[in-house]
Amino acid sequence: MRRNLEFADFPIPLGAEWLHVERNIFDEIVNDPQISIDVETTPYDPEVDFGLFEGVEIGVRDIGFTIDQKFINSSWFDFFEKYITPSVREQILFNQVIESIDYSKDKVIVKSRSNSYTAEIAIVTVPVKILQNEMIEFVPALPDKKQNAIQSVKVWDGCKAFIEFSEKFYTTFVGFDIRPESAGEKLYYDAAYGQKTSKNILGLFAVGTGTLPYVQLSDEELKSYILQELDEIFDGKASENYIKHLFQNWNAEPYANGAYITDQENWRRVRTLGESVDNKLYFAGDAYTTGEDWSSVHTAARSARRAVDEITG
Repeated sequence: MRRNLEFADFPIPLGAEWLHVERNIFDEIVNDPQISIDVETTPYDPEVDFGLFEGVEIGVRDIGFTIDQKFINSSWFDFFEKYITPSVREQILFNQVIESIDYSKDKVIVKSRSNSYTAEIAIVTVPVKILQNEMIEFVPALPDKKQNAIQSVKVWDGCKAFIEFSEKFYTTFVGFDIRPESAGEKLYYDAAYGQKTSKNILGLFAVGTGTLPYVQLSDEELKSYILQELDEIFDGKASENYIKHLFQNWNAEPYANGAYITDQENWRRVRTLGESVDNKLYFAGDAYTTGEDWSSVHTAARSARRAVDEITG
């Protein structure tokens, strides 16, 4: 999750953006009935909202946004900042880049570049791409089954862009056909949808091959490419109304190296990612689930609960 508070008069979610399940997930994550959760969201209207799919008008249902909701003047980041992190903020150590995890003895020894930490149990929550790139050494090496799952799952590249225009000339969605589905996704969408704002901001969400060529371009090249692409769809109105843009390349983030596991991944591999090792190492995050669902904020939260439940018995 990441947000930007300067680009517009509402939070711009540079990472996770949509609510993919029912709103009761907020209560499930907070897990305290005494806390009143004040989070406003809005669904899309399949009768009104539509996209352009290779020049053909289609419904929201056809591009998978029937259930999804947008946060109004907030984001997933804001939700965790308000309801979760205050209770643990003082226990978080920042700027500690973990380089090794030794679970060969009674205690688990976790080493960063500058410090060493000892505990009975460690919960590993790093993006799976970090493990694929072998940025953390495990002693002993993780079991073959776990290593095979780590190296076999496909992690999509990922990027997002936000462009402000002086007029709203675009539809709620502009979908693109990427085949096969496991190759990636690409979507332009109204980022200001439902927001309490007068600004016109179009978002670009792209993963897998959908990130090409955006992640390979300089900032000025990126601007020109996006405007040209939108001009072809909207009769030159993008260039006429352009004000500014913002780009987030998740591939370039040193502790992410990409987006998330493809939606079409083998569920058995995902389940193996989430399995514990020697009752010492536990795994939690959007990639480390039971294999029923993955690659979203709510599945990451549920995986954390599962790991803690397994530890505490």
